Amino acid sequence: QVQLVESGGGLVQAGGSLKLSCAASGRTFSRYAVGWFRQAPGKEREFVAAIGIGTAYADSVQGRFTISRDNAKNMVYLIMNSLKPEDTAVYYCAARNGPWAKLVREEYDYWGQGTQVTVSS
Repeated sequence: QVQLVESGGGLVQAGGSLKLSCAASGRTFSRYAVGWFRQAPGKEREFVAAIGIGTAYADSVQGRFTISRDNAKNMVYLIMNSLKPEDTAVYYCAARNGPWAKLVREEYDYWGQGTQVTVSS
C-alpha cells in the first residue's frame, strides 16, 4: 500500500513558477513509478509527467515542467515554470507498482487527493 499527499499548489500569475510536492508512505517507494496528472473543470484527467525508469512529459508541458524524485525522503516533485492560464487544474500524484513510467492513468494504482493550481492571466 502507498499513500500519497500532494502539496504546493496555489495561485500564481502567468509566467510564474510553482513547485508541487508528493509525499509517499511505504518502505518500498523506490520501486514505484510515479506520475503527475491534472484535471481542469469539465475536462478529463490528463497526463502531465511521470518518472520511473526514465521520465516522460506531455507535449503541452515539455520544456516547462520538470519531474524529479528523492527516494531517501519518499518524495516526488513537479517544478512548473512559465505557467499559463491553461495549466489551471487540480494536480494529482499517482503511483504504480512497477518501474516503468506510464502515460495512461489506468496504469496507476494509488492516487493522492490533489492540489489546486490556478494561473491568472
